[in-house]
Amino acid sequence: MRASVVLPTYNEAGNIVSLVEEILRNFPPDVDPEILVVDDDSPDKTCEVARKAFQANPNVRVILRTEDRGFAKSIRAGIELATGEWIIVMDSDFVHDPAEIPRMLHVACVYDIVSGSRFCAGGNMQDRTHYLASLAYNWFLRAVLRTQLQDNLGGYFSMKRETMLSLPLDDIFYGYGEYFFRLLYFAQRRGLKIVEIPAIYRARTYGASKSNFLKMLFTYSKAAILLRMSGTGRASARESNLQ
Repeated sequence: MRASVVLPTYNEAGNIVSLVEEILRNFPPDVDPEILVVDDDSPDKTCEVARKAFQANPNVRVILRTEDRGFAKSIRAGIELATGEWIIVMDSDFVHDPAEIPRMLHVACVYDIVSGSRFCAGGNMQDRTHYLASLAYNWFLRAVLRTQLQDNLGGYFSMKRETMLSLPLDDIFYGYGEYFFRLLYFAQRRGLKIVEIPAIYRARTYGASKSNFLKMLFTYSKAAILLRMSGTGRASARESNLQ
């Protein structure tokens, strides 16, 4: 069995080496790991740092993206370039704990999507303010999208690559973190089996978050309403090209 971990990065030079090392330490011994660092041409030279650190390790691939950049598009690029049968997507700021990987891969043998959830029983988040804001906003998303999933924005998940590629990728992977509730929405429409397992999201230890709360609140809300109304989330071809 081979599993690929997709790590979208932007200005994560202080995290990337220790994160990749921790991911490799947590891989089950019977799973062949592939780590894809997909960097959006970070000013802090994340790509160069990763390449220098892992140039002798064939299990780590560093991909530099200089065109059509963006968080969700980087994730898609990593998925398309991966060679593993299973894909794990996680953030590169240590918020998603690599210790969850063995359990995630184990459950992935039964379900189509395994999502590490902050809000199901046993889940949590060290940043309490962020936790409460995300919990409240997930209630809004559940109401708009008519879903019983607890965490629609977590973004720490595992999925079989073949199944992932069968989804409408153009309608999912654009923008920022809202790609994840689009992914879950289309997966549910396809009748895929989704399970949430408890995960504890850690506090960022290095660097600053790229998120602008008010901008995200507006963008994500608009995306959720468009998704519910149109079934794709795209208002128009012109608008989608601006994402």
